[in-house]
Amino acid sequence: MFGRIRKWRRRSGLDKVDYYTRASVHILVWVSVPLVIALSVTRPVRHSDVPWVLICAVAVAAAAQGVWSTKLLGAGLDEYLDGDPAPRRWIAVGAGLMVLTFSGVLALAAITGPKEFPQLSVALAAAGMPFLTAYCLLAPLRFSFLVQSLATAAVCTGVWLIGGGVQLVVPTFFTVAYAGCALAYSVRCSAWVLRVMYELHNTRDVQARLAVAEERLRFGRDLHDVMGRNLAVIALKSELAVQLARRGRAEAVDQMVEVQRIARESQREVREVVRGYREVDLAVELSGAQGVLEAAGIDCRVVGSPAGLPAAVQSAFGWVVREAATNVLRHGDARHCAVTLRVGPERAVLDVSNDGVPDVVPSGAGSGLAGLRERLAVVDGVLDFASGGGKFRLSAEVPLAGSSEPEAEAVPTLPQALDSARAGETPLAVRNACPQQGRPEQTEAVR
Repeated sequence: MFGRIRKWRRRSGLDKVDYYTRASVHILVWVSVPLVIALSVTRPVRHSDVPWVLICAVAVAAAAQGVWSTKLLGAGLDEYLDGDPAPRRWIAVGAGLMVLTFSGVLALAAITGPKEFPQLSVALAAAGMPFLTAYCLLAPLRFSFLVQSLATAAVCTGVWLIGGGVQLVVPTFFTVAYAGCALAYSVRCSAWVLRVMYELHNTRDVQARLAVAEERLRFGRDLHDVMGRNLAVIALKSELAVQLARRGRAEAVDQMVEVQRIARESQREVREVVRGYREVDLAVELSGAQGVLEAAGIDCRVVGSPAGLPAAVQSAFGWVVREAATNVLRHGDARHCAVTLRVGPERAVLDVSNDGVPDVVPSGAGSGLAGLRERLAVVDGVLDFASGGGKFRLSAEVPLAGSSEPEAEAVPTLPQALDSARAGETPLAVRNACPQQGRPEQTEAVR
């Protein structure tokens, strides 16, 4: 029992709503089946001239209608939510079982006596509930209302034909009509709410994918703006340098120096674009993660301030917060989450813990944790995690000494590279001095 409770708590909100909705509409189907069977075996019926074969036949027909309507209801929910059409012959079988149950109850009432049969109107209303519950999802509202109207009229006519009189026809009409309308309203509204929940869930996924696509387009646009003109200039000046070198003109060296300057400028601009794309503000990430988790119904508590931390450490911790918040939302069914940042004189530690975690311990081989380890390794940080007792804890620790950004590697100038090449050194120096001119034939030409 406790295992089932834990499994229920681990379900997502959408799964719980789906399970609750399906269970509710199936209960509507099976509430009526015991009612028909119970009213068919009451004392007035048993003590009348009704044969036991007829009583058993009514009970079997009611149970068969319940079983078949359960199958029909599942197909109706799938058709209403996903658009997968249910076989039309299933509807015909369900309608036939409903008519058979109606006929059996009317036959019992005719032999027992319409006025002696206990709660005849209730029994007739319950006899049609299983099929009508499923049919209101398989047909448009107007057709469902038409079928319910025809069923009500047929039942009232049957009561009149067995001698029920007006005193039984009128309550039968209102009972059967009210039961049908209440069923249609309840089942259609429940299915509509479930469909809206699925649409909201799908919309959230689409928004996330659109946000990623928009960010990729922005990054690509920035790179195009930075590199497009510079690469065109490099190509033109390189071509000019080749022509001047073939003619033995000294201006070829000036053109290659200009190419080197533009290439370095392009490298600097690309680094700025990439740095702006990858750097993360820890304070913004903490606030954003807290807002997202609380919007998802998770109590999130943030302790500590990132003020004074180096930019590299804040960027690494910001990615840890992003990945941890994503894992809390995607895995398990968390109710509480705590983010603690402790800054000491020598080390900074970020802990993220949450509950609602399955008993399966993560292996740590996922791309998310591996990516975090790579980012923390840049600042000499370490990543650790632990799981147990339905809780998960992610800890990142970074030393504060020597966590400043590494300096860019010095690149030799073109004249220095040419001097080294004339001295007999490897052409690699030339390629390092002019990264855009790394083809073998160009290197040999410079030598």
